[in-house]
Amino acid sequence: MNHLFLQEFMALLAGLGVIILLTAKFHLHAFFALLIACFITGLGLQMPLADIINVTKEGFGNILKSLGLIIVLGTCLGILLEQSGSTKAMANYILKKVGKKNASLALSLTGFVVGLPVFCDSGYIVLNGLNKSFSQKSGTSIVVMSVSLATGLYAVHCLVPPHPGAAAAAGTLNVDFGKLILVGSLIAIPSMLVGHLWAVLAGRNTIQRHDDAGIEEEEKVISDEPSALKAFLPIIVPILLISLSSIIKTTALKQAAWKDLLLFLGDPVIALSIGILLALATKKNWGRNQVNFFLKEAAEKAGGILVIIGAGGAFGAILATAKIGNHLNEIFALEHLGLLFPFLVCSLIKTAQGSSTVAIITTAPILFPLLKPLGLDSENGRMLAVLSMGAGSMMVSHANDAYFWVITKFSGLEVKTMLKVYSLATVFMGLTTLLMVYFLSLFLL
Repeated sequence: MNHLFLQEFMALLAGLGVIILLTAKFHLHAFFALLIACFITGLGLQMPLADIINVTKEGFGNILKSLGLIIVLGTCLGILLEQSGSTKAMANYILKKVGKKNASLALSLTGFVVGLPVFCDSGYIVLNGLNKSFSQKSGTSIVVMSVSLATGLYAVHCLVPPHPGAAAAAGTLNVDFGKLILVGSLIAIPSMLVGHLWAVLAGRNTIQRHDDAGIEEEEKVISDEPSALKAFLPIIVPILLISLSSIIKTTALKQAAWKDLLLFLGDPVIALSIGILLALATKKNWGRNQVNFFLKEAAEKAGGILVIIGAGGAFGAILATAKIGNHLNEIFALEHLGLLFPFLVCSLIKTAQGSSTVAIITTAPILFPLLKPLGLDSENGRMLAVLSMGAGSMMVSHANDAYFWVITKFSGLEVKTMLKVYSLATVFMGLTTLLMVYFLSLFLL
C-alpha cells in the first residue's frame, strides 16, 4: 500500500511540476502543458500508452460536452456588451448613483457587474478610459481607481460561471450552475469591497498623472451609449433565469404546471442565448458584417479557452484512474482539512504559474476523488469546494499573471506600486473569500 501510494503521489507531483514549469518558466500554452502532464502522470501510474490516449480523449470530450456551449455563448455575450457600449453605460449609471466622491467605489461596482459576463482582462481594457476620466473628475489617485476597477472585475472572474475556471470546476464536481452563480455572486461582494478598501488605504497617497487625450477620446464614445436599462438587461435576465431554474429544481415549485418552461429558459445555454439577443438589441445600427466579425471573434476567443478546459478534463480523467484519494486520506487524515485543502492547493498552483483559470482547472480533478474524505461529498459541499478553489485562485496575482500586466500597461503604474497595492489586495481578497466560504459551511454542511 505504501509503495503504491508513493508511486501515485510522485506521478501526481510530476504532472503538477510539468504544468507549472512549462507554463511559468517556458510560457508554453496551458493546453500543451496539461496534455504533456497527462502522459507524464499516466506513465508514472504505469498505464499503457494506448490507455493513456483513450482516457485523455474521453476526459477531453466529456468536459467539453457539458461546458462547450456555455463558454462560447458567455464569451459572445461579453464581447457584444463591450462593443455596444453597454459596459460604459453601466459605469456612468453607477457613478451617477454613488456620486463623484465615491468614484472609486463606482468603478469597483462597475467591475463587479461588468465582470459577470466579461473576462477580467478585456473588461479592464474596455473600461480603462473611464478609469482615467473618473480619476480626473473626482481628484482620486489613479492607483486607487485602477486597483478598485481591477479587483471588482477579478472578484467575479474567479468565482462565478460562465468564467472558465469556475465553470470547469462546476462541471468536474457536478455543481448546479444556478446555485453557484447565486452564491458565488454573494461571496464575491465582500471580496470586491475588501479589494476596494485596500486600494483606498494603500493607494491614496500616490501621485497621479492623467492622459488628457485618452479622456477626450473616451468622452466622444460615451455619447453613443445605450440606455442604462438596455445595458443591464443582458446581464440581469440570464442570471435571473438560471437562478429561478435552480430554485425550482430544489423546491416544491417543481410541481407547478409552468415549471417546464422556466426550466427550459433557465438552462444556461438558453439563458445566455437570450442575453445575446438582448445585447444585440442595445444598439440599433449594428451592421451585418460588424455582427459577423464580433461573433467570429467570440468563437475564436472561446476556442482558446475550450482547449485548456478540455485538457484539464483529460488530466482529471488520468488522475481518476488512480485511487490516490483513498491513499491520501489514510495517510494525512484529510477530514481535518475540509475546505482548506482546495484553497491551499489552488493558491499554490496560482502563485506558481500565474493563471487563475489554469489553477482551478488543475485543482478540480485532484479534488474530485477527495471530496468524500474531506467531508465535501454533498451538493452543498461540492459547491463550497468550487468557491474555496475560487478563493485560492485569487492569490497571489503578481508578475507571472497576465492580468497583472494588463493593469500595469493600461494604467501606467509602476511594478513596485502594483505589487504593494494590487498584489496585496488579491491576498486579502482570497483570505476574505475563504472566510466567507467557511462561514457559509456552518449553515450548509
